[in-house]
Amino acid sequence: MASNDNAKPEDEGGAATTPAAEAAEPAEVEEEASPEAVEAAEAETAAEIAALEAEKAELKDQLLRSLAEVENVRRRAQRERESSARYAAEPLARDLLAVRDNLCRAIESVSAEAAEAEPQLKALLDCVVMTEKGLNEAFARHHVEVIDPLGEKFDPNVHDAMFEVPDPTQPAGTVAQVIEVGYRLHDRLLRAARVGVVKAAPAAATPDPSTAPSADSEEPAAEDNGVGDGKAQPGQRIDTAV
Repeated sequence: MASNDNAKPEDEGGAATTPAAEAAEPAEVEEEASPEAVEAAEAETAAEIAALEAEKAELKDQLLRSLAEVENVRRRAQRERESSARYAAEPLARDLLAVRDNLCRAIESVSAEAAEAEPQLKALLDCVVMTEKGLNEAFARHHVEVIDPLGEKFDPNVHDAMFEVPDPTQPAGTVAQVIEVGYRLHDRLLRAARVGVVKAAPAAATPDPSTAPSADSEEPAAEDNGVGDGKAQPGQRIDTAV
């Protein structure tokens, strides 16, 4: 049998060297980096991390500010919506205040005796009273409150003092007369009540202690010169003429 002349000779030790084996050999180990290069790389990495952290903090702050602004706008819109619903009847209520005042004046202008004497007048008065009652019920449904402060303490927030009344039977600052009642819608004043207030009593005049007489400053008694008792005093001239 003929020998294969093309066979590659075996290496020493009996192991054949092939291209695949040569490719499998480990690559040469790279040289280690110098300490200066390592420090520069670390410094560059730290600077990048710091820049990213600063950018992150800035973006977070902008996000929080945007969320806070959106929340403020939402709350403001909610308050305005609630206020609009709460005081929606204010324009109409203001227009009806004078109507109620006129109805009350009409009722007060007719005495009970006149109403009983005239059946037609009594019927008209009953109609006006019913109208005023219906208006009061409508006011109550829409939370319109009448302010009638007769006998109460004067409050400048809801009362408008027109004059003062001297009345020693009531404390100073008490509402003695109500010229025109006031009105309030929820906690908002529609019109202040016009009132007359009890005037404070004038303070009693106190005597000036500097002008008051004292016990030590009594005037000395008149000296007795002996004229009344008939006795002569030293140095006194006695008239002996008869």
